[in-house]
Amino acid sequence: MEKIVERGLLYDFYGPLLTEHQQAIYEANAYDNLSLSEIAEQENVSRQAVHDILKRCDKALMEYEEKLQLIARFNRNRGRLKQLKEKLSSEDDRKLVDEIIDEL
Repeated sequence: MEKIVERGLLYDFYGPLLTEHQQAIYEANAYDNLSLSEIAEQENVSRQAVHDILKRCDKALMEYEEKLQLIARFNRNRGRLKQLKEKLSSEDDRKLVDEIIDEL
């Protein structure tokens, strides 16, 4: 389950950096839960091509995170906001922090 969440986060942050073809294949696998064969038929490519594209996408997305650290920064800031919320005494201030967290 954790791997699925990690792939989703990586794609949410860095998916637009993939080509449209890569995005279509990645989304069919990750979001539509299609098999490699189903995607291959849909995209008119071989099953092996789909497998290779998914592997390259996963590698590229992880490399983007290693270099840019956007998800790490996102998680750090989210944690800091939660700590800040605990220290606030005003309900209005806590609601504001919740709104900011939700928008992240």
